[in-house]
Amino acid sequence: MDRQLTLMVVHAHPDDECLSTGGILARYTEEGIRTVLVTCTNGEQGDDQGGVKPGEAGHDDAAVAERRLAELRESVSHLGIDHLELLGYRDSGMDGWDGNGHPDAFANVPVETASARLAALMEHYRPQVVVTYDETGGGGYGHPDHVQAHRITVAAVESSGIPDKFYYTAMPRSAMKQMFEMMRDSGVDLGGFEPSDDFGTPDERVTSVVDVSPYVGRKLKALQAHESQGENIFLLRMPEQTQQLAFSHEAFERKLCKVEAPDHEEDLFAGLRDA
Repeated sequence: MDRQLTLMVVHAHPDDECLSTGGILARYTEEGIRTVLVTCTNGEQGDDQGGVKPGEAGHDDAAVAERRLAELRESVSHLGIDHLELLGYRDSGMDGWDGNGHPDAFANVPVETASARLAALMEHYRPQVVVTYDETGGGGYGHPDHVQAHRITVAAVESSGIPDKFYYTAMPRSAMKQMFEMMRDSGVDLGGFEPSDDFGTPDERVTSVVDVSPYVGRKLKALQAHESQGENIFLLRMPEQTQQLAFSHEAFERKLCKVEAPDHEEDLFAGLRDA
């Protein structure tokens, strides 16, 4: 029986779906491909109202999660995603935060436990294409939940054997360098962030670059939907020209391919559309 062309993207938190995959989710939905977003945590370790941080007086984990999941659903509507699946794990917080030690934190869940749940979703949707982060959590980010999302997705892909193609999101170093240079020249406040020379994905590892320029507006609306975390999303403060540069293409590193496809692709479904 023919399988409906399906893309499954696995992310750690509400708002992660926008930057590295918002364009492909919008584009492939519009092309009639079924899109599935799996979000692993509820985002409890995000900012509370008024910018209150986790561990500070007045931070309410449950209220933050409720707010962030509502924002996620709005983002999903802007991107046109067909199916949202919530694993519902607790946000672990950034590396070194107190939240890392919570027994229910996503990063502390046994990989085999969480990957079995993800594999069940793969059995249900039977995606030909699956996307998540690389082993560093995405270009060296290192967030415990991103690393855990990588681990469980790799395990689910291997145990289910369902996907025909498997990708890591990528941030090509050359493009990152150009973007940050443009931001500095435009006077954008990076909030103290200073990327190292090896920030991002080595260009030679990038196998696939997808043009999503018609969907930049929808990506921005999706990102803006995560209003409660706006203080942390410096990309929203970039000049329009820099936003166009940053958002118009999405890059990936292909890790699995069971079909004939070019070494360097412009379409994650290359080799699958006529299969």
